[in-house]
Amino acid sequence: MIQLLEVVGLGLVALLPLANPLPAVALLIGLSGGMTAAERRRQSSLAAIYVFAITIIAYYAGQAVMYAFGISIPGLRIGGGLIVCSVGFAMLFPKAALDHTPEVDGRSEELKAQTTNDIAFVPLAMPTTAGPGTIAMIIALAASVRSSDQFEPWVLRLAPLLVCFLLALILWLCLRGSTSILRFFGRSGIEAISRLMGFLLVCMGVQFVINGVLEIVHVEFGI
Repeated sequence: MIQLLEVVGLGLVALLPLANPLPAVALLIGLSGGMTAAERRRQSSLAAIYVFAITIIAYYAGQAVMYAFGISIPGLRIGGGLIVCSVGFAMLFPKAALDHTPEVDGRSEELKAQTTNDIAFVPLAMPTTAGPGTIAMIIALAASVRSSDQFEPWVLRLAPLLVCFLLALILWLCLRGSTSILRFFGRSGIEAISRLMGFLLVCMGVQFVINGVLEIVHVEFGI
């Protein structure tokens, strides 16, 4: 049991700084201004489930999947960065004016409901929480843990499940707390936060791309 607690603690210490839930909370606040409280709770729960699934898959099959599709860690960083940039630009320049065109006004309530943004997977779960850095760390940890003989086999089988579950639970608790923040800031405050987070996301996405390019240059040219 002590070994299990030790491995789980080490896993959380390694992953939490990378899978920082606070940016996901800020994103949820910025992107869910038009959602109901029930929809925000649903998006929070889905994001936590997605993070658990992504981290588990990354641990058990991440290296094999990336090898099968020919994806490198720099490629993962650049792809994630482009996704983050896309979301950031959408937050910086929202298409709110289109909601009042005659075409949209004439749509049925059912069709409008179908266009509700699903933000649980992108960007809350990936690449904000379970992003390239988190996935790379999980793959590296999986390789080192499997080659270690310091822990009992049952510990190495159970610990990854607990670490991924606790990571998803922490994200869920943080996202659920965003409802109180939304009530505090109000609609105008949320719109301002959304624009600010859009700008920060664009910067983060560009940095992801830069890091990926620099990693490629370092590997290929040794610079």
